[in-house]
Amino acid sequence: MRQEQVVTAYKDQIQGRMKEVQGKIKEAAGKLVGNKELEAKGKAQKTRGKAQAKFGDVKQKLKATTKKATQKKAATKKAATKKAAKKK
Repeated sequence: MRQEQVVTAYKDQIQGRMKEVQGKIKEAAGKLVGNKELEAKGKAQKTRGKAQAKFGDVKQKLKATTKKATQKKAATKKAATKKAAKKK
């Protein structure tokens, strides 16, 4: 797994969670002052943040799964090569 791939997964997770927190703050502020528009904007921002964070989570899991599969394939190939060498 390349360094930049890891960074982009974490970037989405971090940015998403930051947006989620900002949305929660806006939503609470809207409720506090009775501003329905601010409250709605906060809810929308919170939802977008959750979605972005989940996207980052999925990217990270996919990359980890791909890495494991690649390592397993390499180990299998190495074992087959050793077995073939022993037969000779």
